[in-house]
Amino acid sequence: MFTRIGAAALKPDLTNTIALCNILGNPEDKFKAIHIAGTNGKGSTSHMLASILQESGLKTGLYTSPHLTDFRERIRINGKMIPEQNVIEFVAKYKTDFEPINSSFFEWTVALCFDYFANEKVDVAIIETGLGGRLDSTNIITPLLSVITNIGWDHTDLLGNTLAKIAYEKAGIIKTKIPIIIGESNDETKPVFDEISSEKNAPISYSEEIFETKNFISHNTFSVCDIYKNGEIFLEKLKLELAGNYQQKNMLTVLNSIEHLRKSGFNITDENIRNGLLNVKNKTGLAGRWQILGENPLIICDTGHNVNGIEMVVTQLKQNKYEKLHMVIGMVKDKDISKVLSILPKDAEYYFCNAAIPRSLPSEELRTSAQTFGLKGHHYATVAEALKTAKSNAGLNDLVFVGGSTFVVAEILSFTP
Repeated sequence: MFTRIGAAALKPDLTNTIALCNILGNPEDKFKAIHIAGTNGKGSTSHMLASILQESGLKTGLYTSPHLTDFRERIRINGKMIPEQNVIEFVAKYKTDFEPINSSFFEWTVALCFDYFANEKVDVAIIETGLGGRLDSTNIITPLLSVITNIGWDHTDLLGNTLAKIAYEKAGIIKTKIPIIIGESNDETKPVFDEISSEKNAPISYSEEIFETKNFISHNTFSVCDIYKNGEIFLEKLKLELAGNYQQKNMLTVLNSIEHLRKSGFNITDENIRNGLLNVKNKTGLAGRWQILGENPLIICDTGHNVNGIEMVVTQLKQNKYEKLHMVIGMVKDKDISKVLSILPKDAEYYFCNAAIPRSLPSEELRTSAQTFGLKGHHYATVAEALKTAKSNAGLNDLVFVGGSTFVVAEILSFTP
């Protein structure tokens, strides 16, 4: 599995997924979908959209990856995970037919997802890409709408070593005549999006050029702001059940997407938007995004793990008041971690650890690398030991942050009530 062992598990080709879905009778053609790609924010964006669509009364499928504590988190309908029995029966039924194809874990999962959504007759499904876009297994769908949240530095060994190359891979989800929503762009990525959308005759819309947030305030458990559209007030005092300044851009992407869906005939009211954003976690099961795990000391986890994601985390940490900062950090060994280490706070006490998966960077190696960037602390054999030590060292007015890797957060959530 890619999440456990890295690139060795990746099969960047759609052939297997097409073959699996042919066996299943092409379930991907039997439901409406919205396809979402991006370096950061695609998970939050997917969950926000799903919550709003659920609120509008639609039976809504949601496919995301990776999972945190339960495989079934990846496949949900109206927030409820796929039943265990459905997974068991699917594998038993198709194991013999699927094995000659030599498909990957991710390809199996995508096939399971599409089959489940088709059988359950969802009204619409939010489908998040796993990696990239052009060659991602999910890219066999023809959606109502394609969405790219942003382009940043991640998986450069697989997607390319420039933002333009990464943008090209993500833009692979753009389909002929299917509207494409862009969350964020810059001078390197915009020409790529413009060129491919023009080639595909796909109407393109840049969220930041239409929508704007004002009076944004982020607390540790929610955010609130005013939304403007084309310079005029659109939604006043809109409250989001997610924290973090970075959610501003995700909100604009979501609202731009909703406006396109409205134009195409979806009955989504302003009240649906408000209630959907106010109850994202409850409606969709979203976890691991600036999540509060405890108070006195304040304990927060976040799944941000690449340069852009960690920059957002560091910005958010600066907005909190605390006496001392304790950082429980783990990373994976198949990425260049130097850029991330260079932006982490130097005035914190570090507790370096490694998640219990083969892909984890050993905590001792992480500590050695971190020391060259002026980060001070000790290394621990497990995530649990690192957190336990951080909590015992922290005063009531301190802040303990847990992150650096999705898998560190997953372990924390697995043993945190």
